[in-house]
Amino acid sequence: MRPSITYTLAVVALTTLISTGCSFLIFQQFYTPKFASTSVNHAQLTAKINEAPRENAPPDFVNVSNDVTRSVVNIAVFRGDYRMSTGSGIIISDDGYIITNNHVIKGSTGQVVTLHDKKDYKAKIIGIDPSTDLALLKIEADFLHPLRLGNSDQLRIGEWVIAVGHPFNLASTVTAGIVSAKGRNIEILRDQEYPVESFIQTDAVVNPGNSGGALVNAKGELIGVNTAIISESGGYEGFSFAIPSNLVMKVAEDLRKYGQVQRAVLGVIVGDLNSTLAKDLQLARVEGVYIERIRLNTTASTAGLKAKDVITAINNVSVKTMPELQEQIARYRPGDIISIDYIRNGVAYHKNGVELKALE
Repeated sequence: MRPSITYTLAVVALTTLISTGCSFLIFQQFYTPKFASTSVNHAQLTAKINEAPRENAPPDFVNVSNDVTRSVVNIAVFRGDYRMSTGSGIIISDDGYIITNNHVIKGSTGQVVTLHDKKDYKAKIIGIDPSTDLALLKIEADFLHPLRLGNSDQLRIGEWVIAVGHPFNLASTVTAGIVSAKGRNIEILRDQEYPVESFIQTDAVVNPGNSGGALVNAKGELIGVNTAIISESGGYEGFSFAIPSNLVMKVAEDLRKYGQVQRAVLGVIVGDLNSTLAKDLQLARVEGVYIERIRLNTTASTAGLKAKDVITAINNVSVKTMPELQEQIARYRPGDIISIDYIRNGVAYHKNGVELKALE
């Protein structure tokens, strides 16, 4: 008897199904899809990304702020008829020395310092330096928390900074920004005979009352004293300026030791350096300080500098502008020995053993 067509088709279908199933099981047993390897690598990559430091992200300012605010004080200034203004100051020693701006205490008949723990102390003025707009105060207190010192020469444009102070007589206030520029001269000290303006420019918010407060880097180190803003409204408009810490500490040390700043000068009259002049002087770049004239019996004349020389470095620290040159020279005292780099007729020179002279 011959099998029916229906029976035959059923057998064929069952055989095909069993064969397909066996093939699938064998395929699963011995073949690993390529995408499985890709998936594992992707997971590993994601883990590495999450573990890696985010170099372009803003730093965490919480710990820095907690530390720095203990070192920044409020200064209440009285002027005769009970008028009062306020500013900020920075503790620079554990025995009560405080640096602030000269304009904060100018004309004062008395000043009271309030610490972070709300304790008040009468402050004595140790000395002032109008040429840098700095002043040194002293309170009778011990075991204070001085701010750690940073190196303002190492500060880079674009680096994160925070400003700490007491704007509008408010309790300690912290703002953040970046370094916008260095070596700025904004001519706020033009009434001084030998003004020293080489400000750090930032976009950290600074308002009246912040003057004399701290500008610190992401490590919480002092790299500037907040001093000025440029404003048409009287409030913050995007620009604030700080005195570099390396200059601040030299002035503070002089005021502490001598009661006044021991200042040396080069004795040069400078001019603007532009691309046309740079070409005539055979300079590779439009950088440096162009000397128009040399004053007699000064550091510059003794060192052999001449008109049309271009100063490029002081003690191996590059100076690209007049404010930067002023800042570098202002860090030294009469009698200190420095080196000067300069270019004359396209030739670079390095002069060692230059003794700085005093103001005359």
